Amino acid sequence: MRMNTVAAKGLLIIALCALGGAAQAHVGHEGGHAATFVSGLAHPVSGLDHLLAMVAVGLWSAVALPQRRWQAPAVFVAAMALGALLAHLGAALPLGGALEVMIAASVVLLGALLVSGAALPAGLGLGLVGASALLHGTAHGLEMAAGASFLAYGAGFVLATAALHFGGMGLGVLLQRVRAVLPRAAGALIGGAGLALLLARI
Repeated sequence: MRMNTVAAKGLLIIALCALGGAAQAHVGHEGGHAATFVSGLAHPVSGLDHLLAMVAVGLWSAVALPQRRWQAPAVFVAAMALGALLAHLGAALPLGGALEVMIAASVVLLGALLVSGAALPAGLGLGLVGASALLHGTAHGLEMAAGASFLAYGAGFVLATAALHFGGMGLGVLLQRVRAVLPRAAGALIGGAGLALLLARI
């Protein structure tokens, strides 16, 4: 009974985040303002798009890669850090305003990946995770203030991202133990929030 209660609270938190999806957009990427370890730590949770994507990766890794749960978070963190570094060095793709739309679309994609469970080949799933991470990393890099320490800021958002991944993994394991369909229900909620964000940004 206690496990059911905890799982229900986890789903409720995801649902509440999803309901706020249309209202909470991410901070703009022009004129970076992030500069410190603390701002890097706060950045992944400052926008619902980032937060839901990172939790979704943790959830999916628990469902689709039960023996290799570390792989999806490792791929995401590495690709995100690369995207942030390229953006910081001025080598990011010239996506302009399309970046926000693509980030919202990545949340929809990760929600759909979670709904699919282990149906997709692991390699394809990890490729989608990596592509999404590049977009989120680009946003992190563009938010960085000129002249700030990339190492300090980067360490902050890497640590926060890893924590969100592990939180998602823990929730995924718990939801599966209660009922196998619950992680997919969480994926539907995350995908719905991403769709709301996407429609708001188009």
